[in-house]
Amino acid sequence: MKKILIGTCLSAYCLFVFSFSASAQYALKDADKQYELFNYSKAIDLYEQAYKKKETLHTAERLASAYAFVYNYKQAESWYAIAAKMPGSSPENILGYAKALQRNSKYSEAKVQYLNYIDKKKNISEKQQAVWLVSCDSALKWIRNPKKIELINQKTLNSTQSDWGAVNYQGGVVFTSDRSNSRLNAQESKPFLRFDGSKEPDKKVYGWTGNGYLKLYIKPSPNDSLQLFPIKAGTRYHVGSASFTADGKTMYFTLTRITDELERLKKQPTTVNVEIFSSTKGANGVWGEPVSFAYNNVNGYSVGDPFITTDGNSLYFVSNMPGGLGGTDIYVCLKTDAGEWGKPINLKEVNTEGNERSPVFDEKDNFYFSSDGRVGMGGLDVYQALREKGNIGQIENMGYPFNSPQDDFGFSLNEKGGIVYLSSNREGGLGSDDIYSIDQKMILAFKLEGRVFDKNSNQPIAGALVTLAKVNGAVLKTETDENGGYRFNLAKESEYNVTAEKTNYRSDVENLATIGLTTSSVLTQNLYLEAVVINKAIKLENIYYDFDKWNIRPDAAVELDKLVKIMADNPTIWIELGSHTDSRGKDGYNLNLSQKRAESAVKYIISRGINKNRITAKGYGETQLLNKCSNGVACSEEEHQLNRRTEFKIVKQ
Repeated sequence: MKKILIGTCLSAYCLFVFSFSASAQYALKDADKQYELFNYSKAIDLYEQAYKKKETLHTAERLASAYAFVYNYKQAESWYAIAAKMPGSSPENILGYAKALQRNSKYSEAKVQYLNYIDKKKNISEKQQAVWLVSCDSALKWIRNPKKIELINQKTLNSTQSDWGAVNYQGGVVFTSDRSNSRLNAQESKPFLRFDGSKEPDKKVYGWTGNGYLKLYIKPSPNDSLQLFPIKAGTRYHVGSASFTADGKTMYFTLTRITDELERLKKQPTTVNVEIFSSTKGANGVWGEPVSFAYNNVNGYSVGDPFITTDGNSLYFVSNMPGGLGGTDIYVCLKTDAGEWGKPINLKEVNTEGNERSPVFDEKDNFYFSSDGRVGMGGLDVYQALREKGNIGQIENMGYPFNSPQDDFGFSLNEKGGIVYLSSNREGGLGSDDIYSIDQKMILAFKLEGRVFDKNSNQPIAGALVTLAKVNGAVLKTETDENGGYRFNLAKESEYNVTAEKTNYRSDVENLATIGLTTSSVLTQNLYLEAVVINKAIKLENIYYDFDKWNIRPDAAVELDKLVKIMADNPTIWIELGSHTDSRGKDGYNLNLSQKRAESAVKYIISRGINKNRITAKGYGETQLLNKCSNGVACSEEEHQLNRRTEFKIVKQ
């Protein structure tokens, strides 16, 4: 991912194999170790196991932050909501909850939580308050009035992992990816970095994401296959992103390496900072040995996101070096008469207390960059600034859907100065970060209107989030108005999924299309949300088992698939699946049989792609009869059948 290029780390700590029956304390101890070494993908699994054993504030907080670190904001929202309500919870969990809501486009709810946090902290600066609150108001206006552009996912470049930082290069495209491909990586199967100072990092898996390591790839032309970029980076770890001079003969790029100068402490985490290097192509077409940037400091701070101007005399980059205004600031170094880089100059007119990324200038000296420290939609937004008399002029947010509630960054320009590629981890992509091109000629021919209702009361729901996802295309979002209303524009000959969701409700998903429509018209689609009641038993119809058996029959699989869909559409909920028998037969036998049936159903659901931590099997036997038909009571077959049932309870939202 992009953020690992700024002060990231990797672990070589060996994960012990735990059985699921391990105690919560034992799983929690190892989860903490993995978390401290930034191995979030492993830590999440262990923390979830620990939470199922014992619900603690520490575990909920760690799950919330770990999910935020791996950019899974739906899960982060769920866990921050839980942590914020637990006894002894810090106000910082409310702030985390507000940010997660914002990242999930729930701007009205996010504003409420920001106000809640401001009220509890009392000492938040007016400037910071304004950024949070105005961002929620502005984003709500932007998503209700989107610009007529469409972001097109570059599927020939993207993978199920992280792909970003695409730049045009001599008729092809160069970009950064952490995809795992044994054929492509065979030439340079080398992995990055926080790790136990006494051990070497894992050479295949980056602990932060659980994916491979970042490398530079090139697609030389639209008809060529993908290749590793032919640079001998001299490292076993991350390489990327890159910027090229106008003649294509010199490149600047980032990498991470373990050097002799690296400060190591035995059995203590060692952090390796990101560095910038350059390489020049020789007359033989081979890229030369990488040359270290003069202001690299592997033990002190990171430098990354290099951008070399067309004349080759200015190198822009980002760094968290001391003396900056925030997390990562944008700097520029100017080339001296001696051909060396002068001292870094902080672009104070651009930088904020947050993080600035991806500096790019066009040929007309217009400046583009990303920031999470300004009024925006959430995460990194792209901003444009006109250069006036040598100075950075008014800074403008590029709006929606150019920007999203997630991170938008890693862009490049065409010869006219327009943005040709954008990187984003917004919803609807193939992987975590995807590369997009921008279509500014989108023709909209139809309108979609509808309302969102409470399924039980039939009352309209204001502030519900509605998502319009074009099949194999872009995603748009909006919030319902005070009457539960929403509206979108639609393209010709297109198929869409429209989803409504709201905190404390189960989502609703419907499909619609403009395929075959010949005249301009308004399509109507209402959506209905069902309130979630924790620990309320919901019966699954038609779950039958053969006598004295617990295998899943085909007719039962059809019903269980409905539960699979509910869990897929609502990825944060956890359920308990309970199996019940009637009173006939011995009590102990019935309890054992029902447990086996519940476990069989759970096993089936897991086989359909649902995470094992989200579902628990519970056999109740005849302990929760729904009528009088207990031991020794004469009852009809229909009365006994009422007690033979499979139910699920939502135990966590």
